[in-house]
Amino acid sequence: MRLYMKLKVSKALPVAAAQAGISVASAYRIEHDPRLPSAKKTSRERRRADPLADIFDAEVIPLLQSAPGIRPVAIFDELRRRHTRLEPGVRRTLERRIRTWRALNGQDREVIFRQVHEAGRMGLSDFTEMGDLGVTVGGLQLDHRLYHFRLVCSGFEHAHVILGGESYVALAEGLQNALWALGGAPREHRSDSLSAAFRNLDADAREDLTSRYDALCAHYLMEPTRNNRGVAHENGSIESAHGHLKSAVHDALLLRGAVEFADLAAYRRFIDEIVSRKNARNGKRIDAERALLQALPRDRTCDYEETFVYVTSSGGFTLRKVFYTVPSRLIGHRLRVRLYDDRLELLLGATLLMTLERGRGGVNGKHGHVVDYHHVIHALRRKPMALLSLVYRDQLFPREAYRLTFDFLREELAERAACKMMVALLSLAHDRACEAQLALVLADDLDQRRLPDINALLLRFAPDPARLPDVFVHLASLSSYDVLVESGMTSSVMTDVEVAA
Repeated sequence: MRLYMKLKVSKALPVAAAQAGISVASAYRIEHDPRLPSAKKTSRERRRADPLADIFDAEVIPLLQSAPGIRPVAIFDELRRRHTRLEPGVRRTLERRIRTWRALNGQDREVIFRQVHEAGRMGLSDFTEMGDLGVTVGGLQLDHRLYHFRLVCSGFEHAHVILGGESYVALAEGLQNALWALGGAPREHRSDSLSAAFRNLDADAREDLTSRYDALCAHYLMEPTRNNRGVAHENGSIESAHGHLKSAVHDALLLRGAVEFADLAAYRRFIDEIVSRKNARNGKRIDAERALLQALPRDRTCDYEETFVYVTSSGGFTLRKVFYTVPSRLIGHRLRVRLYDDRLELLLGATLLMTLERGRGGVNGKHGHVVDYHHVIHALRRKPMALLSLVYRDQLFPREAYRLTFDFLREELAERAACKMMVALLSLAHDRACEAQLALVLADDLDQRRLPDINALLLRFAPDPARLPDVFVHLASLSSYDVLVESGMTSSVMTDVEVAA
């Protein structure tokens, strides 16, 4: 229309209409009424009575003023309770009017201030739940979370699988792994109000944990800071990254086609590969920020808790509602325990004895058990009936086939005979180091509903280490070596003569 009005100043109406791309009839209509189409629109009148005319000002506004945070759906439910003839379709109308009223008369809302991030200044730590992914390890659901570290400026990320809660041990181990993988430390470390660093316990516990966290940051010359409690957006640089990381893990599991992993190490490698690919996309920015980080100290600092336990006559000790078995020769000894997130290190004085998998207590305060049948099998040989009512019997069996075999033996044999047979099978697995192979044989016997033949199994997994032949080594006399030396010298002289000839 504007083009036509411009052209008709110097050209005839049909020519101007043709060049503007409109018909001659449209040109004559514009000549009759030159207003734009938008100016010709008339406001549409209401087609039905306003259902909120007598309600909004009288009832809704007082509710909004007295309870500013109330949801529109709650107001609508209350109105329908008061006015039973109010139709369900009025809800959207009510929500629009409440939104408009709040825009004009509501309270001021919080403003998010975008920040300029300085390279090498801030690193962030947080934990995120991963249980909803349904990951299984060895056929069992893995109850875990991820420790997540991120540099604000370059986006470098590090993730570590955590089996327990948000403890100081998990924070210390994950943070140090991240810093050593990065090759430097930022000047500031920010976290939310983690129970690991700022627990709201009694004064002594809070002071102890806070001092340990401060010492950890001081070791890497980082200033420890935290956001205000309950204000997660102050840690938005990592809270947002949580969602992206979990989505990446979920997508990778779908592409993999399975959520089952052979062991925890395989799952950790899977997570590391995903995080490495994310870092590779930001490689240039990470390299640029890495040059501005502080140098790392010579060694890592303590990332474990230390305590002492006493090995009882039960062949083990209890630590944090979990019973652990150890070799019976340690009964009566006081051991030093280094408590990590996923393992325990046992020391006698300064000597490292062994490493045990860390257990967790059950729901409702139920005690857990971490049992190794190798530690107690020699005692069970002398007391096989102890297996029948053993507190940790189900945890004693190293594989599912052994547990099912014992259930089958109890169905087919008397209790004493079943216990003796099961102890004999465990002894065989221990003595001949054939735990996995024996489990396959037992599984086959269960499929055939056949009792194990202990004599046949002893022959199958021979030889018996106790019956190996004795080997005696007779040392030769030193004079015999003189003969070898003399013969070697004679051969050397003959060779020299032949060369000279």
